[in-house]
Amino acid sequence: MPKLWNETIEEHRRAVRKTVLDVTGALVAEQGLRGVTMSRIAERTGIGRATLYKYFPDVESILAAWHECQIEGHLEELAAVRDCPGSPGERLTAVLDAYARIQRRRHGHDPEIGAVLHRGQHVAHAEQHLIRFLADLLAEGVEAGEVRADVAPDELAAYCLHALSAAGGLPSEAAVRRLVRVTVDGLRPSQSV
Repeated sequence: MPKLWNETIEEHRRAVRKTVLDVTGALVAEQGLRGVTMSRIAERTGIGRATLYKYFPDVESILAAWHECQIEGHLEELAAVRDCPGSPGERLTAVLDAYARIQRRRHGHDPEIGAVLHRGQHVAHAEQHLIRFLADLLAEGVEAGEVRADVAPDELAAYCLHALSAAGGLPSEAAVRRLVRVTVDGLRPSQSV
């Protein structure tokens, strides 16, 4: 096959896959996990069920792929915040604030979604990536004297993630800001008297 033909086919496959995942996300938001079926996805995407089965063997694999895309989007969002100008402490605070806001947005979803989708290997991999990501940023803060040096950066990263997971249950943005401030205060170097 000519190269152009192969590229066109691959482009079409990516477009179909993206459409399927977008439709799945919309169905999850509208109807929860129980509302997501192969028939509904096929109907909303405008493709036949037989074609849909060529892309995904079942609803669970579609949901896992959709969830993986959501996680990748969150990690990209955090990386973009980390790459903004500022001192290590300012960038760390901005990343923690963004993470807390993601937790709050995510909490608005059906709890069943988290129970079902957060079991996959992709979630464990993403959590490890996030710990390393934060630990690197915390290590920069330690070098700059803006983060305490008496606790290992990976332990501080775990502390941050666990503390900020509480943002999911907070009633307001103001409460989220206070939680971030308390978490960041726990990272500051101790002031010797």
